[in-house]
Amino acid sequence: MQKYAWDEMELEVLNDHMSRRFVTGEKLTVAQVLFKKGAPASIHQHESEQISYVLEGALRFHLDDEKVTLSKGQVLLIPSSVPHGAEALEDSVVLDIFSPIRQDWIDKDDAYLRR
Repeated sequence: MQKYAWDEMELEVLNDHMSRRFVTGEKLTVAQVLFKKGAPASIHQHESEQISYVLEGALRFHLDDEKVTLSKGQVLLIPSSVPHGAEALEDSVVLDIFSPIRQDWIDKDDAYLRR
């Protein structure tokens, strides 16, 4: 068992508009993602099922031809391998949960976020 405190973890700056902290176990990854207003997350897909919980702010997700807006307290489930992206409508903090783990994040092979 390991204990973590978000505020004590190093903040990984991905680009001028996004940063994150994440913890990975054997079967899942949990991340705190911070978005500045206007921050884009380009369309991408991954094997991991994703649950996004907006803690602060608001995001518009793009899933296929559908747009879904989430605000504080709302949760979105994105199935495995579904192409999706997002944009921050205001400064936002999101808790993302992934299963299986995000090996691409561990390997820093996530160029779609680092642009």
